[in-house]
Amino acid sequence: MNISSTFKGVLLALVSVIAVSNVYIFSKAALMEVSLPQFGVYWFSFGLLWIFIYGCTQRTFRSVTLFAKDHTRILLLLGAIEIASSYFFFKAIYTISNPAITSFIGNISPVFVISLSFLFLKERFNRMEFFGMLLALLGAFIISYKGNAAFKDMFMEGAQYVIYASAFSAVSAVIIKKNIKHIDPIVITTNRSLFLLTFSILALWYTGESLVIGIKPLTNIAIGATLGPFLTVISSYLALQYIPLSQRAIITSTKGLFVLLGAYLYFGQFPEHIALIGGLVTIIGLVLIAFGKKSKVLKHG
Repeated sequence: MNISSTFKGVLLALVSVIAVSNVYIFSKAALMEVSLPQFGVYWFSFGLLWIFIYGCTQRTFRSVTLFAKDHTRILLLLGAIEIASSYFFFKAIYTISNPAITSFIGNISPVFVISLSFLFLKERFNRMEFFGMLLALLGAFIISYKGNAAFKDMFMEGAQYVIYASAFSAVSAVIIKKNIKHIDPIVITTNRSLFLLTFSILALWYTGESLVIGIKPLTNIAIGATLGPFLTVISSYLALQYIPLSQRAIITSTKGLFVLLGAYLYFGQFPEHIALIGGLVTIIGLVLIAFGKKSKVLKHG
């Protein structure tokens, strides 16, 4: 039975979405029992291990060592940005009780990407994308707003970390997009894991915490790191061999629903009605952004 290229691409994109959704679940489970530095050392060690194995089996590992001098500054800059982005992302996971809420607020990430692409890559966005951006922001506001008059108490604790993580992630995405033709994705992925592992080791040394953790959090980290730094990235790249970026973006917009289901099954948690409404609004916003991108691609042929 022959499987069409489109079906393969959709299936791979779906695998990527399910994998990244479970990152929220298993990282939250682990961070309920260990500190951020302990978590980071094990999480990025596992991630680096899987990337190394993949590079060897695909005979692409050689490219990891080819850090051309012209690209060293870019890789250093990306590493620093990824440290900030990942720190705030996992800080948000640690702070916000329900990982589905973190995922829903994180749906504002494309807003930052589109805005920065407009400013620095001279890319344009259409009305559908603009309306989708507004809905994503509105949904995040609905979820985060606590109703207090004082600005410092107006939004839920942890929402600020999601925004910081999304902003740094967007900067990283724009830099990668501008240089992806010159730097192999394996190099970028390895560079990211190396920086984050080094930072985690230094943080663990600075805090004086033990490297010893329990079997349960270690298991959660091993599963999450396999799904996150490895399976998500690989399946996401492979999906683009069969389907366009706009189509993958539409599938990716369903991530929050998978996190919602996972949080309910794993933790027995379900967001309040207002948070659920806000989350659905952000997902609708992402779908509009994705369809807006697709219409641009069709328009320009």
